[in-house]
Parts: sequence; structure tokens; C-alpha cells
Amino acid sequence: MEISDEVIELGRKAEAEVQKEFKGIDELCEYHSLRVLNAFQKYQISDMHFNSTTGYGYSDIGRDTIEKVFAKVLHTEDSLVRSQFISGTHALTVALFAFLRPNDTMISICGKPYDTLDEVIGIEPNPSSLQAYGVKYEQIDLIDNDFDYEAIRNRMSKKDVKLIEIQRSRGYSLRDSIALDKMEKAIQTIREVNNDVIIMVDNCYGEFVDKIEPTQIGADVIVGSLIKNLGGGLAPNGAYIAGKKELVSLASERLTAPGLGKEVGPTLGINKQILQGLFFAPSVVASSLKTAVFASKLLENLGYKPHPRYNEKRSDIVQTIEFGNPEKLIAYCQGIQMGSPIDSNAIPEPWDMPGYTDKVIMAAGAFTQGSSIELSCDAPIREPYIAFMQGGLTYPYGKLGVLHAVQNILK
Repeated sequence: MEISDEVIELGRKAEAEVQKEFKGIDELCEYHSLRVLNAFQKYQISDMHFNSTTGYGYSDIGRDTIEKVFAKVLHTEDSLVRSQFISGTHALTVALFAFLRPNDTMISICGKPYDTLDEVIGIEPNPSSLQAYGVKYEQIDLIDNDFDYEAIRNRMSKKDVKLIEIQRSRGYSLRDSIALDKMEKAIQTIREVNNDVIIMVDNCYGEFVDKIEPTQIGADVIVGSLIKNLGGGLAPNGAYIAGKKELVSLASERLTAPGLGKEVGPTLGINKQILQGLFFAPSVVASSLKTAVFASKLLENLGYKPHPRYNEKRSDIVQTIEFGNPEKLIAYCQGIQMGSPIDSNAIPEPWDMPGYTDKVIMAAGAFTQGSSIELSCDAPIREPYIAFMQGGLTYPYGKLGVLHAVQNILK
């Protein structure tokens, strides 16, 4: 593996220092494994649910049962789980266009959303954006990594807002991921003055990281990708929208067509991969968390600035490392690629990626293109030069990838 004895020893030291955190992750994995198993048993999953449909996809019992299982696991009335979603961004776009109408106002209460939503909302001009259709956008920035509760209360009292968007993960911003206790307080603040506004949570990277999901603390609808946490590394594509039944119905009619909704959508043989991916998801998320904790401790020991620190509570699987130097940042991402099972001989370079305003470097030697539940590391090339690392299908493979990356920055 061309990992030096020095780096191996640094890894052993860091690993010995995080055993308490690993134990907590293992306990969380067992808890969610039990919940998933209960959902499979409740809906009596069997061979027939693995069958495929083509064409219109009418009467796909596997697809319909998968959506019941996801709703059970995510504590929602209903869910829309489809391979026709290209990405988490696509699912978020479908949800926003389903829920909002001309002259409606949406507000992001945790600052600007993830870069790929800029043109969806109209922050960056696009003739197909929400703003081009007359939807108004506002945002309320965080204060010291917490919601501006007073500003939220004052704005919600005007009753003209249709949708509140909360992004659980940090995206490419420098803020913390949103802890669920803070999210609960924000939702309670909203509900004190407005019971009608739709509260939508971008749940990408957050599933199974905590004991509860945002829908258990008052969110109306959550959205996530199947090539992140809940796909378990096995779902080859897809995403979900889960929440109140009437909202899921609106989303389904935006994805397909009014009057058709959830009744159509061929599964083309993907059902088994989605179900098996969900079955593996608690373990895979646990491996991703262990990889992040290990990397955090190891990079901290080397004098870099990881966030969160190894012993801090997490709300998603994302680990950031501030390098303060573009060469170190690029070297770390390239090292992750070198330690990957797929395309380990490739050398990623910063490039102008669609949907992003800065050059971006993306390292992902993954079995599924763009899968960020598999070990990956990406970063916009801008100060203070922070790498955003996530994933790890198994902890041993995640650990080896991190050691490779450390080896590369020490050269």
C-alpha cells in the first residue's frame, strides 16, 4: 500500500484515542439496525418485492412497499422513493416546485443553501429558476452557529411565508451542521406564530447519525439522496421525499404528472438494491462516522484544524479539515483517490464543475459515480482551503483511504 511505518504508527495512536467514540457509534448502529429490521418485518418483505416493472410501472408492489418501509423508518406518513430522481438536488428541486407557487415566499433560515441550489432558487440567474416563476426568496443567517430565533419569530409573524427550508448539513459553508436540538427549538419558534408554513429539511448526509430524524421534532417533509446514507452504498441512484401525505402527493405529481402521481414509475430491477441498501445503511453510516472520527483525530494530531473535533456530537457524516493552503488541500484529496478501490490511478484536479461558482476538486474512487456514502473528499478552491470528506463503506477501507491521504500531504 506504500504507507510508511511513520504514518501507520500515527494512525494507531489516533485510533487508540477514539475508542470511546467508536463504542457510542456501535451502539447507535445497533439501535437503527433494530428499527430497520422491524420495518422489514412489519411489511413482510419477501422475494416478490424484488421483482421488476417496465414501461409505466403500474401495480409495482415492490416499489409501493419500499415507500411504506421508508416512511416507517423515517417516521413519516408517506414517502416517495424513486430511481427517477437523479440526485438529492433533483429531489429538492421537485419538492420546491411542488410546494411553491408564483408570489409565494420561501425562506432559508440557516443562511444560503448548498451551491447546487443557487440556480434552482434563482440566487444565480437562470430562466428555469423558482424566481423566474415568481417565487420570492429570503434568507436568515445563523448567528454563532445557531438560529437567529428573534429574527425567525418576527418574520414568521407576518404570515406571508409559504415554505421554510432548513439544510441540515453545512454544504460548502463554514458553519456547523445543524444539531437536532437547535432545529427543534427553531421549529417550535416557528410554530408559536405560524402553524401553516411548510417546514422542509434537506436531510442529506444526516440519516442515522442521530437517534431521531427531523420529522420527529416537527418537520413536515424531509428530502435525501440514496447515494448518500440511506442507500447503504448499494442503491445505484435515486432519492426520497418523505413527510406528510399531502406533501408527498404534491411531490409525486411534480415528478410524474398531475393525476398520475405515485401510481407510475417503473423500477427496472432496482428494488432489491434499494431494500438491501437500506438494510446495510445503519452499518455503513456507522463506518462513515468512524472514518470521520479517526480522520479528525489524526489530522488534529498533525496540527490541522478538523471540524467537528473527534469527540464532538455530530449531525451528519461530513468531516472538514482546514488546511489553509491550496497545495495541501489538493494533495489530501488526491491521496483519498489513491486509497480508493476504483480509479486509484486517477489524479483529480480542480475544475469548473456545473452548479458551482468556484473551481472544485472531487476525489471519489467509488463503485457508484458521485456516491458520497463511499469515501470521497471534495473542496472548492477558495480560502481558507477546507476539504469536505465523507463516507466509508467499511471502517477498515475508510481508515486506509485516510492513511493514504495523510501519506500524500506528508510527502
